[in-house]
Amino acid sequence: MNETLLLLSLAIAVAAALYSSVGHGGASAYIALMALSGLAPEEVRPAALVLNILVAGLGAWRYLRAGRFDWRVFWPFALAAIPAAFLAGRIEVPEHIYRPLLAAALALAALRYLLWPQIDAVKPSAPPSPLIALPTGAALGALAGLTGIGGGVYLSPLLVFAGWADPQRATGIAACFIVVNSLAGLAGRMSSLALVPAYLPWLALAALAGALIGTTWSLLGLDKKGVLRVLGVVLAIAAAALAA
Repeated sequence: MNETLLLLSLAIAVAAALYSSVGHGGASAYIALMALSGLAPEEVRPAALVLNILVAGLGAWRYLRAGRFDWRVFWPFALAAIPAAFLAGRIEVPEHIYRPLLAAALALAALRYLLWPQIDAVKPSAPPSPLIALPTGAALGALAGLTGIGGGVYLSPLLVFAGWADPQRATGIAACFIVVNSLAGLAGRMSSLALVPAYLPWLALAALAGALIGTTWSLLGLDKKGVLRVLGVVLAIAAAALAA
């Protein structure tokens, strides 16, 4: 393993630990890290989706077992998001159109959870009506497919802000949402799997090791306010990655 691959693997492990602690897969961070390492753009998006599925899959399994999930919230978002992510994954949209807008939205959400996590940590929660969740899920799925990430970075702050789930249950809902969205998005660009780098298994091992650490930290050490503070850090990193 050469020095560049070792450094990339370590950075991906750290990103996976941080993102998985709030139920995210980390694709936005992986995209930025792989681009900085010199990977070609056509290699980056499918590789990031694969890592996203692995990290979010481990998170989904652990958070489901811990009871950090709400099926009533999850199903309408996922039902609408899956076909939208599949279709949008087949579309190429110029990055200069969507990246600045997404970066600004994520930065605002990050600011809220870094400075005022207590506002949403104590807020009562209730599942949204399917009439609201279905179109919202379709929009989030399309956004995930277009940007090449699983969509949890958009969903979890929305769930907490709108009062549809508490911060801890939002971690499990987001992880499951990322898995189904990433699989749908990858199916929409299946031919791109032939372009993933040969050393992807090393990156996958690093990501899984980081996810194991991150999910353990979340389950053992993060209360609702702590989840929101970490979520603020994750959203800030995602915003910076999109703005770069």
